[in-house]
Amino acid sequence: MMGLSFQDKNILAPMVRVGTLPMRLLALDYGADIVYSEELVDIKMLQCKRVVNDILHTVDYVSPTGRVIFQTCERERHHVVFQMGTADAERALTVATLIQNDVAGIDINMGCPKEYSTKGGMGAALLLFPEKIEMLTETISLVKLIEKTGVAAIAVHGRSKDERPQHPVHCDVIKAISQAVSIPVIANGGSQELIRQFQDIHAFRSATSTSSVMLARAAMWNPSVFRQEGLLPVETVIRDYIVYAVRYDNHYTNTKYCLCQMLRDQLESPLGKRLHAAQSTLEICEIFELSDFYESCRAAQKAKKADLQSVGLATTVKNDDEDLNAISLPIRFDKRKYMSQFTPKMLLLEWCRKMKLPQPVYHTVQRPVDRFFHSIVKVDERQYASTLWDKSKKLAEQSAAIVCLHTLGLTEVKMNESDSVQNRKRKLLCQIDEGIRLLNEEQNKKLHQHDPEHRQHHDPEHDAASF
Repeated sequence: MMGLSFQDKNILAPMVRVGTLPMRLLALDYGADIVYSEELVDIKMLQCKRVVNDILHTVDYVSPTGRVIFQTCERERHHVVFQMGTADAERALTVATLIQNDVAGIDINMGCPKEYSTKGGMGAALLLFPEKIEMLTETISLVKLIEKTGVAAIAVHGRSKDERPQHPVHCDVIKAISQAVSIPVIANGGSQELIRQFQDIHAFRSATSTSSVMLARAAMWNPSVFRQEGLLPVETVIRDYIVYAVRYDNHYTNTKYCLCQMLRDQLESPLGKRLHAAQSTLEICEIFELSDFYESCRAAQKAKKADLQSVGLATTVKNDDEDLNAISLPIRFDKRKYMSQFTPKMLLLEWCRKMKLPQPVYHTVQRPVDRFFHSIVKVDERQYASTLWDKSKKLAEQSAAIVCLHTLGLTEVKMNESDSVQNRKRKLLCQIDEGIRLLNEEQNKKLHQHDPEHRQHHDPEHDAASF
């Protein structure tokens, strides 16, 4: 905090689900001086392990479930402020000690009026318990005596705990607080009502007599509000955001949420509906014609991981859309297209038996953010997975099985409702036999290319068993 100045700064405000790494970096690109993380609760951070991610070139704070709770990188090292939700002085100090070398500053949230913050005694609830504020800042004052604790600045949202964005911001109250202390005061709460473009930031600063201004909703809708040259078209901003989201492997649900905030009144348009239906980062990239960038970025990440592994360097990366070691396709299982007796998992199992391979092994995980499932199936030492997440473990495993079948050239068996069980079984076995025949032919062609005399003594059964 000693090296971070809050004088005459334009700041990205802390916003839940918005203030993740892609948005912070984009705001810095557009001219923000300081960027705040979203509020992160002390208890959750204490469970995290600090991991240097050599693939993404980030520092990740990873939960026991493998989820990245906080992510930062060198680009924002001297600009990012970590906002903490806390109601306990000892926990706050422990978290601050944990992250102090990765951020430029630490902020204690005493202003959020939302229930998810106040019900735990955090945010604006701290204003009701001055003894806790005394513990956290070694003083019982909210204005003058806070200054004596040595804090670098105070950010003030110009609304009371019970007021919401539709209520007018109280510039006069912010001004009174600013005049009561000698440390920098950061004005917040002027989005939409007073601030719509860069020139409005200075007017809000003058009206509140503050050192700096913090933007939340105005930056969420279009972070290019920080540009002195003026606002960029939303379409340009969205593409810039997606580039960072892909580069730093941002969770697709978080990416989609932020993009929806930018589209605003276009959410009911065909473009907005396609975005709302997207179920992976790849699908989002396809909507905005960035699929080539997505593929090149993922390929570079895979190559980087392979290089690190080749020299024995361990690294951790949490990829939300696909496993970097798995063959992945954007496929989802639709149970309406299959009979209960002949699912993709069953077809894959029968194929493995015919090929004399071990049965498929499924590894399925559930992500905490929305409780969706993702499965990877291992067949013949190769892994297959869908890039899409499913609502249940069973559906996720079926999706993974379909990816494997497609890759192996075994298309799904088409069946009519009127087919008898015997007919369905016959079709299934014919499908498997045809798939094996085609695979054997392909294998034999490869063998002949490398050994012209092989055709005189090869054993087809051996070829099939060793594929």
